[in-house]
Amino acid sequence: MTVIYERVALIGLGLIASSMFWAMKRGGVAGHVTGYARSDETRETARRIGLCDEVCDSLVDAVRDADLVVLATPVGVMGRVAEEIAPHLKPGATVIDVGSVKRTVIEEVGPHIPEGVHFVPCHPMAGTEHSGPEAGFSTLFDNRWCLIVPVEGSDPAEVERMQAYWQALGSNTEVMDAEHHDLVCAVVSHIPHLIAYTMVGVADDLRRVSDQEVIKFSAAGFRDFTRIAASDPTMWRDVFLTNKDATIEILGRFTEELMALQRAIRTGDGEQLHAYFTHTRAIRRGILEAGQDTDKPDFGRVKVER
Repeated sequence: MTVIYERVALIGLGLIASSMFWAMKRGGVAGHVTGYARSDETRETARRIGLCDEVCDSLVDAVRDADLVVLATPVGVMGRVAEEIAPHLKPGATVIDVGSVKRTVIEEVGPHIPEGVHFVPCHPMAGTEHSGPEAGFSTLFDNRWCLIVPVEGSDPAEVERMQAYWQALGSNTEVMDAEHHDLVCAVVSHIPHLIAYTMVGVADDLRRVSDQEVIKFSAAGFRDFTRIAASDPTMWRDVFLTNKDATIEILGRFTEELMALQRAIRTGDGEQLHAYFTHTRAIRRGILEAGQDTDKPDFGRVKVER
């Protein structure tokens, strides 16, 4: 076990931050971890379950003397948080965020990072539909990807250190630029969530399908839409508002594909449908071969423990 950052401050104590804490403890990655959440209730919950070595009642107390500060709040408030903590950051410290949008976060957080403090945006591509401090567990990042998005002037040594940190938490890592990150995430995460929210909303609107039938027969694909659609609404509101360009671009492409499928169904073009579904099935196989999911029944879902 190697300590990579002696003192770590977690700002925001939801699923990602709590999982980071348990993973850091599992791997001996940090010496001392402080935590802060805006809500009194969240802080009390964190204390009750032993989340963080010390839960602070103010942002300033949490970041004081920290070698690594993790912004794990909704992306819409990260700029304000960065502004508040800036005067209290230790020279030589590193600030990261764990949001799923990067260009906007860099624009809003970057200007507040003092000279002599490193800023290395990150995005752990891991999560569940659950939120809050009790949702975290130490294996969340195992064999998942963390995308690291250096800003202009980032110290290469600190970027390497950040890769080592996430790898110690169980992640695979890859470095990419902000524009490409936001486009990739629009494809693999943001639009799928938007589709899930929409499908669940459509089912709610179809009064010809009763609530009892929706629940009773949801072992079909609809159940998995509801799992995704149960994700934190504040987080996803901010994601779509801060990744507008990439989301709209990919949503336009999705609409074109959907119209083509609609036309094939209307005209009875079974050959096109079969070819399309064969192609998409191959993508699923690629995901399995990459170890990013399991082919076990029920998607291998099991109860997770810390």
